[in-house]
Amino acid sequence: QVTGYLDDCTCDVETIDAFNNYKLFPRLNELLESDYFRYYKVNLQKPCPFWDDNSHCGIRDCTVQPCPSDEVPDGIRSGSYKYSEEANNLAEECEEAERLGAVDDSLSKETRQAVLQWTQHDDSSDSFCEADDIHSPDAEYVDLLLNPERYTGYKGPDAWKIWNSIYEENCFKPQNVKRPLASGRGESFIYLTKWVSRVCVEKRAFYRLISGLHASINIHLSARYLLQDTWLEKKWGPNITEFQQRFDEVLTRGEGPRRLKNLYFLYLIELRALSKVLPFFERPSFQLYTGNKSQDAEMKHLLLEILHLAKSFPLHFDENSFFAGNKKEAAKLKEEFRLHFKNISKIMDCVGCFKCRLWGKLQTQGLGTALKILFSETLIEKIPESGPSYAFQLTRQEIVALFNAFGR
Repeated sequence: QVTGYLDDCTCDVETIDAFNNYKLFPRLNELLESDYFRYYKVNLQKPCPFWDDNSHCGIRDCTVQPCPSDEVPDGIRSGSYKYSEEANNLAEECEEAERLGAVDDSLSKETRQAVLQWTQHDDSSDSFCEADDIHSPDAEYVDLLLNPERYTGYKGPDAWKIWNSIYEENCFKPQNVKRPLASGRGESFIYLTKWVSRVCVEKRAFYRLISGLHASINIHLSARYLLQDTWLEKKWGPNITEFQQRFDEVLTRGEGPRRLKNLYFLYLIELRALSKVLPFFERPSFQLYTGNKSQDAEMKHLLLEILHLAKSFPLHFDENSFFAGNKKEAAKLKEEFRLHFKNISKIMDCVGCFKCRLWGKLQTQGLGTALKILFSETLIEKIPESGPSYAFQLTRQEIVALFNAFGR
């Protein structure tokens, strides 16, 4: 039932399946298993900013095992915020100069300017996400390979409250349109579908991205479900019934296949972002810096291979239809878009299950980074072939989140 063309796109499901399954995903999977991409720094202790919430999940599968710091490669630990050896050296020089409380003449004018630009970037307003302060004492490194996204037993009113908040408060829709939260509310399914078809392309895209993210998470929970839990062993695997309840056309009154098509839409948006950001990663000064030179060079080669492959995709989403109308209206809508998404990233701190919170934060930051790339096209075009990129920057956190979210 999930077949043919996608709304608002020139692409079809079959083309994406063939491209992803046979060409892109095997390479991407290899990249995500490397040291640079498997360690993500996250603060899971941030309080929920929207309601008092002490409903932390007591199920043991909800827990996240942080890494002992000596397991994280030196290069990542020493420069987790900047992205390369060059950037770390410049930042360290500048911090030393600040500590001495004087202008250090050994810092060239260009270096001082570079550090100033990084500071401005770090505080900039171009972000679509409420990023964690990774210098906080509560921020810890997590090995994503040892803490996989899967069903943990976290469900019921607390889980519904999260998704309800995301849809009801953040999806550009009239108050009288209710989200279909429970089965048996067929009229709300029909109503929502009619509404989505009537709104402008930008608001429709926003809703479809959130729906696609929701579908992705539900698929992973269904595919890695706790099938057996005894004192001898735990067995995880596909739960077909769980999948059908969320996506079967009859059980969801036609909504399930649409949710899955929204996942393909999300894929196209993130694929488009990867194809656009190639100049940032192509520069000789950019490294996937872990401290292991030969592995870093090998992974950068693989990264560029993936980005060139993304660029070669024949039927990319055309983001030029976004915000293309009246300039004043477009700017207002774009800012609204950014703030709505930022709100969604904050809601992730309200998720009671820590493992779900980890993957929720990672995937919203990844999607937020993709949106930041798509809205920074002119800045990316101006990136110099060598030397620092002042106008457009990505932190290591954003890079790790972008590729892992796409991997999901």
